[in-house]
Amino acid sequence: MRLLTVNVGRARAVPYTDQPEGLTGIDKRPADGPVRVAAPGPKGVGASGLAGDAVCDTRHHGGDDQAVYAVAREDLDDWERALGRPLANGAFGENLTTEGLDVSGARIGERWRIGPEVVLEVTCGRIPCRTFQEHLGEKGWVKRFTLEGAPGAYLRVIEPGDVRAGDAVRIVHRPDHEVTVAVQFRAMTTERKLLPRLLVAGAALHPESLEAARKYVEKYGS
Repeated sequence: MRLLTVNVGRARAVPYTDQPEGLTGIDKRPADGPVRVAAPGPKGVGASGLAGDAVCDTRHHGGDDQAVYAVAREDLDDWERALGRPLANGAFGENLTTEGLDVSGARIGERWRIGPEVVLEVTCGRIPCRTFQEHLGEKGWVKRFTLEGAPGAYLRVIEPGDVRAGDAVRIVHRPDHEVTVAVQFRAMTTERKLLPRLLVAGAALHPESLEAARKYVEKYGS
């Protein structure tokens, strides 16, 4: 398992984002050298966990619990075949394009050591938005991506450091529950009845998902 590329994006103006200044950093490209990874700060204040990477709409993106976004190259390859078009590393706005790692099958709280320094922890899947759809130029993309159920993973930074293309990825901790990124994503989108299942992931879960699960149980029971 390894990183194929580490991808960063600059802020640019587009006509299709709800960000107040009309800016997005979703167009991410592979970096030439090492990139520093560190916790960026709370959501709404902190942005990307990668140095030199723009996250413009901090109302919905970035922050400590969504510091890094990873997508498996294998999933991009599947989408290439489905869409009939090439998708470069970084095409989904991901920071890390991986090889040999089941990203959407990772468990919430799973920890990855990347290279010699960095440790990241899986928190949730990526919820698609209009900016993602318009960036790809695929009509109905939000619905199609959601139904596919392989959203890639957001991660928080446990140990900071530098990462670079070619770094090995090792799973150094895997919780004993069965709540994967894919399960969390379905619970937050198409199958709300799954929300109670998320509670076993505890504090490793993205706080917004944990709150949603608790409210569901309060209202409907487990």
